[in-house]
Amino acid sequence: MGSILVHEFITLDGVIDSPTWTFDYPFDPKMGAAIGGVMGGSKAILLGRRTYEEFMPAWSGRTADDDPGAPFFNESRKYIVSSTLESADWNNSTILGPYEAEKIRSLKDEVDGDIYVSGSGTLVRAMLADGLVDELHLFVFPLALGSGKRLFTEDGSQTKLALAGAEAYDSGVVHLAYRSAD
Repeated sequence: MGSILVHEFITLDGVIDSPTWTFDYPFDPKMGAAIGGVMGGSKAILLGRRTYEEFMPAWSGRTADDDPGAPFFNESRKYIVSSTLESADWNNSTILGPYEAEKIRSLKDEVDGDIYVSGSGTLVRAMLADGLVDELHLFVFPLALGSGKRLFTEDGSQTKLALAGAEAYDSGVVHLAYRSAD
């Protein structure tokens, strides 16, 4: 059975929405290695519809020469959670349909390796509430936006996590790795 590993770029005030604000910070090779470590054992990618629609045009035309992450995104099996997406044209993509915790549990059993999730805030919030996230990797940027979609919403359920690791980068970004506290 595989684990679900979530990677998010997040601000100090919890905003994960449209992280173009990350461009204001230099990309640290150590951060790239940490993200590569999260992706490394993953055999599949799980995405919500909006993230799929953003990632597909951004990654599908890239090669390893453009970005070392391109082969992972283009060759890995991709599963999309959506009640509205009718077709998925990106290589190795399957639409799972609307979110159902049991479908995600079954997927964890079927995939021979870990499942990587990036972005996909609505999906991640649902999986956290259902106890399906095995590792949560937050790359916290030293910025407060004041508004935007947050990972943890005011009306969300309580989520207890245990710190599994932390690493700070010269840019001021901090990588916090968590596992379920249960």
